Amino acid sequence: MGKPSRRGWQAVLAWLGLLVAAAAPAQSLELSRLDSDPLPVQVLAGDFDDRFVAVSDLSIRERSREPRWWRLSARRDQSAASQPQLVLRSPHLNRVEVWLPGSPLPVPRALLGNGADSSVSMRALVVPLPHGIVAGESVYLRVQSLTPLPMTASIEPLALVHSKDMTHVAWRSAVITSMVVMAVLAFGFWAGIGERSYLMLGLTLIAQLLYLISYGGEARAIPWLSILVSDDIRTGRMFGLIAVLASNAFLAHYLSLRQTQPRLMRVLMGCNVAIVLLMLVTLATVAPLIAVAANFVLLAGYAIVMVAGAVGALRRQREAYFLLLSWTPMFVLTALRFAGVMDWWGNPEWMDYAFPLGFAMGGLVLMIGLSDKLQQLRRDRDQASRLATYDALTGAMTRPAIEARLKAAVESAHKSRRPLSVVFFDVDHFKRINDEHGHRVGDQTLRIISLRTRNRLRTYDLFGRYGGDEILVVLPDTQLREALGVAENLRSSVNCRPLSIDGRLLAASLSVGVAELLHEETAEHLLERADAALYASKSAGRDRVTGHTASRVQELVH
Repeated sequence: MGKPSRRGWQAVLAWLGLLVAAAAPAQSLELSRLDSDPLPVQVLAGDFDDRFVAVSDLSIRERSREPRWWRLSARRDQSAASQPQLVLRSPHLNRVEVWLPGSPLPVPRALLGNGADSSVSMRALVVPLPHGIVAGESVYLRVQSLTPLPMTASIEPLALVHSKDMTHVAWRSAVITSMVVMAVLAFGFWAGIGERSYLMLGLTLIAQLLYLISYGGEARAIPWLSILVSDDIRTGRMFGLIAVLASNAFLAHYLSLRQTQPRLMRVLMGCNVAIVLLMLVTLATVAPLIAVAANFVLLAGYAIVMVAGAVGALRRQREAYFLLLSWTPMFVLTALRFAGVMDWWGNPEWMDYAFPLGFAMGGLVLMIGLSDKLQQLRRDRDQASRLATYDALTGAMTRPAIEARLKAAVESAHKSRRPLSVVFFDVDHFKRINDEHGHRVGDQTLRIISLRTRNRLRTYDLFGRYGGDEILVVLPDTQLREALGVAENLRSSVNCRPLSIDGRLLAASLSVGVAELLHEETAEHLLERADAALYASKSAGRDRVTGHTASRVQELVH
């Protein structure tokens, strides 16, 4: 079976458009277009009336940036009593001059810059018809189109305009506010826990938000952005391309495409290269073809991500389910928007709300999915920690476990060129405690000493029982001088007060040895030097800390 032809897809989309149009009331206007830009006095005098070509609907579409004339003719009377308003919905960055019946002067209208009307919302350009309009009369529009998306013309009573404005403002405010809140939360999580995924998600949301307010008109509330967007369409287009780049980068990182699907990652990288090239071309020209190409690349990028999500879902990759849930609506809406750009699809009013809502809902689902992924990583880490072997008496890692962790820490320190120190200590006269008070008291002594010393350490320090009453502490990112301070803190935590066991008070103390990792030194040699420092503490009378440098053993305290 052959692939569906382009005409076939156009027919399907046209049929869908007819279904939407069938539900709409009968048109009260007739729209026609003049494919030139003569002087206004000539157009108003009727010199070009016979050259206007009627269009099938009320959608004003322009491919060229050159101004063109449009004529709206009333099919029935519109009484002034209802305060009729000429409404041009979804104007984006287009600029329009409107000549009302009997008026020689135009009314300029635009969302930004000259002609902006702050008394109405940004959903449409609105021009009052103070005297109404009689069947057969015409309103002339000189349109300079900066976007390929269509504007839809209609005449609505003032009460309906206000009602739709309130709905539009409430809807857009909710979407924009939610995206701002999610971006702030993403940046906050990134600053708090250092997870790069949140930074990438926050940047994606900000770029999408700037794109939405550039084309939606809310940018006029931001002076510097209003100037940029009103003077040049390239600003909004650049925001859109940056948003695509940011979202592709985040989604590739979120799905770990480089590791899990390298082929698709290469295809996505090719798409990103095309986006960068489009950004460079956008700086040089504002040709309408760039908008078509940008929407095509955007749709291709979304399709690649959707395929990656589907493959991940088949592999039972949990985060892929969140991606499909968040990105499927956006993919469909983007496809419909692209169809509108290509004139395969109309411009139904619900698209004005569905498209920005898709951004907000996609961001929300991805925020939840990212939190779920991090929670899963935390659960995996906790599970691995629980599976590690711990000493039942002291809660410290056993000798094999602490040796393995020490070896890994030494390798990491050498690779990152970060300092690493170890503290080696044992309980003074521990054999005497066992002989005089029994092994149960000896066990309780080890348990209490382990608890006291472990509470003086940082959360990422390693604490293990090396054998008998010997304890090994690994201190990442710690130089010898700092490690000696930690060791003294451990020693004082034990001898500061007696141990209370079975109603008896037993004095206890520690002999401590400290050593810092040397360049290219092995874990075994590091332990030997720490053990030598521990032996030096015992030889010097116990209850003290001794550090081992590269050249000598140095006693810290007596």
